[in-house]
Amino acid sequence: MFNLKKIIVTVTNDLSTDQRVDKVCSTLFNDGYTILLIGRKLKNSVPISRNYKTKRIKLFFNKGFLFYAEYNFRLFFILFFSKKEMLLSNDLDTLAANFAVGFLQNKKLVYDSHELFSEIPELVHRPFVKKFWTLLEKLLLPKLKNTFTVCKSIADYYNERYATNFKVIRNLPTLKKIETSKISFSSKEKKIILYQGALNIGRGLELIIDAMEYLDNCILVIAGNGDISADLQERCLNNSTKDKVQFLGKLLPNQLQKITPLANIGLSLEEDLGLNYRYALPNKIFDYIQAEIPILVSNLPEMKQIVLRYNVGEIIELRTAKGLANQIQNMLLKDYSASILKAKQELIWDYEKVILQNIFKNLK
Repeated sequence: MFNLKKIIVTVTNDLSTDQRVDKVCSTLFNDGYTILLIGRKLKNSVPISRNYKTKRIKLFFNKGFLFYAEYNFRLFFILFFSKKEMLLSNDLDTLAANFAVGFLQNKKLVYDSHELFSEIPELVHRPFVKKFWTLLEKLLLPKLKNTFTVCKSIADYYNERYATNFKVIRNLPTLKKIETSKISFSSKEKKIILYQGALNIGRGLELIIDAMEYLDNCILVIAGNGDISADLQERCLNNSTKDKVQFLGKLLPNQLQKITPLANIGLSLEEDLGLNYRYALPNKIFDYIQAEIPILVSNLPEMKQIVLRYNVGEIIELRTAKGLANQIQNMLLKDYSASILKAKQELIWDYEKVILQNIFKNLK
C-alpha cells in the first residue's frame, strides 16, 4: 500500500558509486515512500539518473574538519526547511544535523552505520580527531531508536557499548547475470587477480603488488582510487612489477559489473588496523561472488565466516609476498564453481531488504 511518506536520506559522498544507499532508497521508493537523497557535488562528479529525487550540495571545503562542519551546518538548514516525515542518516558524519532536526521537529530518525566510523585507520595517528568522533558517537547513539549496520560484529559492538538495538542489514548485491567488458587485460593466457575498491591504507595492496613478482602467469588488475594511488603506482616501478599490474581507476558500478567476471580470483586483504577493519565485511566480497569468481580474504571474523560457511574461496595463510603468491597459485588449480553458484543465489538483497522494510514499518 502506497503511503507517500517522504524520507530525506543523507550521505557525504557524491552519490554516484554508493550502491548500498541506492539499494536502500530504491527499496523504500518501490514500497511507496517519496525519497530525496542528498549528497555533495565534487569537481569530477558524474551525472546520475535515479527513480527517486537526488540533490547534491557544492561545498567550499571538501576535506578535514571544515568540510564536516560546513556540510552539517548547511545540511541542517536544508533538512529543517524541507517537507519530510522521516530522516535516514548514513554514517556518523551526517548524524549531527539529522539528530538536531529530528529532535527539534519531532521527526522519526533512522541511522545506518556503514562502518565503525570512530575506529577507521585514518584516525589512528590523530587522537584529537578520533576523540571528537568518539564523543559524538557516545553522545548520540544511545539516544537513537531505529538503527542498523552492515554486519553482526559492528552491531554487537554498538549494542554492548551503548546499550543500543542495532539490527544487521548486510550490503548484499542484487542477483546479477554475467556480462563481460571488451576491455583487454594483456594476454588472454594470463590469469587475472582482481582488487576492486578504495585504494587506502590497510587494504593489503602493497602486499599483493609485491606478490606479483612471484606470479609470472598472472596479472593484477586494480579498480578504484584513493589516498595511496600514486604510492602504489610508484611501488610497481620500484619492484619491477609494472607490466604485471594495471590500474583502471574509479569505475561506475555498471562498468565494474562487466569487468569483475573476467577475473580468476577476487581479493579482499584488509589488515587488522583497529576495530573498523577487523569487523569489516566489504561489499566487494559479495560482488565477486555475484561475478562467480572465488575470493581470497583476510583472516578476520566477518570475511572468514563467509568463506567457511559457503566454501567460496580461501583465507590468507601467510601475509608475505611469497606465501601469498603460493596460495594464489594453489587456488588457481581448484574449482569453487558449485559452491559459488549456491552462494550467489542466497547472498542477495532480495532477502536482506525484508529487514529494512520491517524497520520502516515499525518505527519507534
